[in-house]
Amino acid sequence: MRKIRWLILALLVVLLVVAVLPVRARGEGTALVLHLEGPLTPPMAQYLERGLRIANEQGDSLVVLVLDTPGGGIDLMERMVQDIRNSPVPVVVYVAPRGAMAGSAGTVITLAGHWAAMAPETAIGAASPVGSQGENLGSTLETKAKEILKALVRSLAERRGEQAVQAAEETIEHAKALSAQEALGVGLVDYIEPALDDLLKDLAGQSVVTSAGEVTLPAVLTAEELQPSIGESLFRELTNPNVVFILLGLGTQALLIALWHPANWPAWFIGAVSLLLAAYGMSLLPVNLVGFAFMLLAFAMFAVDVKASTHGALTVAGTVAFVFGALTLFNTPMALPQQRVSVPLVVGVGLAAAAASTAIVALALRARSRPVQTGMEQTHTLVGGIGYARTPITRRQAGTVQVEGELWTAVLAPGAAAVEPDQPVEIVAVKGIRLVVRPAGAPESEGAGAEN
Repeated sequence: MRKIRWLILALLVVLLVVAVLPVRARGEGTALVLHLEGPLTPPMAQYLERGLRIANEQGDSLVVLVLDTPGGGIDLMERMVQDIRNSPVPVVVYVAPRGAMAGSAGTVITLAGHWAAMAPETAIGAASPVGSQGENLGSTLETKAKEILKALVRSLAERRGEQAVQAAEETIEHAKALSAQEALGVGLVDYIEPALDDLLKDLAGQSVVTSAGEVTLPAVLTAEELQPSIGESLFRELTNPNVVFILLGLGTQALLIALWHPANWPAWFIGAVSLLLAAYGMSLLPVNLVGFAFMLLAFAMFAVDVKASTHGALTVAGTVAFVFGALTLFNTPMALPQQRVSVPLVVGVGLAAAAASTAIVALALRARSRPVQTGMEQTHTLVGGIGYARTPITRRQAGTVQVEGELWTAVLAPGAAAVEPDQPVEIVAVKGIRLVVRPAGAPESEGAGAEN
């Protein structure tokens, strides 16, 4: 009993000590790390916006944007720059890993950070403006866009010095690109660090002015990753042209199957969902809709070849139209390398679609060569066949006979003997919807005169 009392007393002491010890706040010393990779897309901007909001709500000390992008549309860039500049939590943009780049719009995003850093062997620049889908602008629009962007980068880079402002303007006016060492030399970035941990050590204790006023970072910073949500990951994948292409092919094929078999509701569902997702993806990519028209033409050829007697000629033409359409749809001159569809994938899917169409055509031709199983033609194939009585058949009473899995009403042929259940019978003739039968193996004279 005494041991139990001492144990309870010890637990109370431990709880008391824990209660009075200082507890570090959730965000104190935490650097929330976001990874922005690939061309700028709406899902990427949404991910950035969510990360900045979470960092503010949790009281995190710093947000780290690990950036590797060839750029994107002006509208998205402006949205992301505004989010960074209006963040009460300090933001450092870190162009990493080695081999990464902050190209085009990524240059402006890097300058928008409260600090900017680059890993060795990275690049920044080539920020000439393009349209929302990567297309070149007309001369008038290009001049206007350049002047607006130059004014924006001047305001972002002026705190870095005159050389930084000049270098930032040249990335827009002359599409100039700089290495990490060159960017550091003109003051365009603040640090060159090979790893994130090294960057956090350099930033620890630094002060900066944000939208919330002057902020001083803690002496120790700990990185914590923020993973994209399921929705952000899904919609980010829809900016992958290979994924969009597969969804487009799958959706069109499913709808063709649904048209052949209207009662097949899963095909309708899969086709509709796939095409809607593909349409969303195409709205985010620089595409040529003429290519989409060729792809629809290809599937129309596949469908017609099932009904027409072209013996596969339309399938061959459809395959060529399918491959040409897919490449025209995605691999446009304004598409970035990451926005181009894989040629082997297109050819492979095209051949697979052609093989499926060929198999369907073969089944259709085989079905045409089979004997007709219904209608008047079927009655001629039944004569001479063997069935089995399921009920008694007499001269005064008709019975039922099972033939090839079907039940028929049957009557006896003239002169034929009565038939008992399960007895085999021979079909002599067909009268409307009735069979005329006699016992199997009966002499041919038995039942002579039966009408056909």
